[in-house]
Amino acid sequence: MQFAIVTGESRGLGEAIAKDFMEYGIDVIGISRSGSEELKKFSKNEKADYHHYSCDLSDSAQAKECFEKIAEQHFNKETYHIYLINNAGMIEPIETVGNLDTDQVTKHVQVNLVAPIVWTNSLLSYADTHDVKLTMVNITSGAAEKSTPGWSTYNSTKSAINQFTATVAAELETKDSDHKILAYSPGVMDTDMQDVIRSASKDAFRDVEKFRQLKKEGQLRGPDTVSAVLMDLLNKPNEIENGKVYKLYDLIKE
Repeated sequence: MQFAIVTGESRGLGEAIAKDFMEYGIDVIGISRSGSEELKKFSKNEKADYHHYSCDLSDSAQAKECFEKIAEQHFNKETYHIYLINNAGMIEPIETVGNLDTDQVTKHVQVNLVAPIVWTNSLLSYADTHDVKLTMVNITSGAAEKSTPGWSTYNSTKSAINQFTATVAAELETKDSDHKILAYSPGVMDTDMQDVIRSASKDAFRDVEKFRQLKKEGQLRGPDTVSAVLMDLLNKPNEIENGKVYKLYDLIKE
C-alpha cells in the first residue's frame, strides 16, 4: 500500500498534487489547519481515500505528534512506499529588514523550514525501521537563488530548504539508501500566495508592480499544470537525481 502525505493540501498546489495522487490510486494524508471539502468530494470518485489531519505547522512539537498519530492509524505491514510532499509555506513577512515583525519571522521559519525538517526526520526514522521506501519532495522557489528586497525571510528559508535537501541526499548516499529526495521549484503560479504578494506596498516590496503585471497579462500558470509536471517527474524514479533542485521551466514542454 502507498500513501502520499501532502502538507498544505487545502488549496493551490497542494490540493492539485493531492488530486493527482488520488487519480493514481494513492491514498492522500493531508496536513493543514482546515482541510479541503473539494478533496473530500474528489476522493469519492477515485480509487483512493483522503484523510485530513489538522495541524499547526508553526508548532514543531504538534507536527511531530501529528506524524506519530498518522503512523499509528494508517501505516502497517502492507505499507511499502510513502511520498512526502512538503508543500505548505508562507511568504509573509514581506518587509525590509529593520521593519520585520519578530513573531511573523519566527512563524515563517517554523512553517517554511523547521516543519519540513521535522517531517522528513520523522519519516526517515520510520522508514528505516519498517522497510518502507520514501520519496520526499520539498517545494522550493527561484527565490532561493536571489536576494530580493522585502523577501529576506522567504529568500533565506527557501535557500535553506535547498541545502537541507542536498544534505539529506548526501547522507542517503553514504548509507546506499533507495530513498529519494528532491526539491521542486514551480515558478510563478496563480495562487493565494500571489494575492498576498500583489497586496504588498511598494515600500515593503519594490518589485510588487512586476507581479501585478504578471497577473494582468495572464502569465501565471495554474496549480494543475505545475502539479502535472511534478507527477511526470515522480513517475520516473530511476531518472531522479537525489538532492537536485528541479525547476518547472527546465521540465515543462511548451
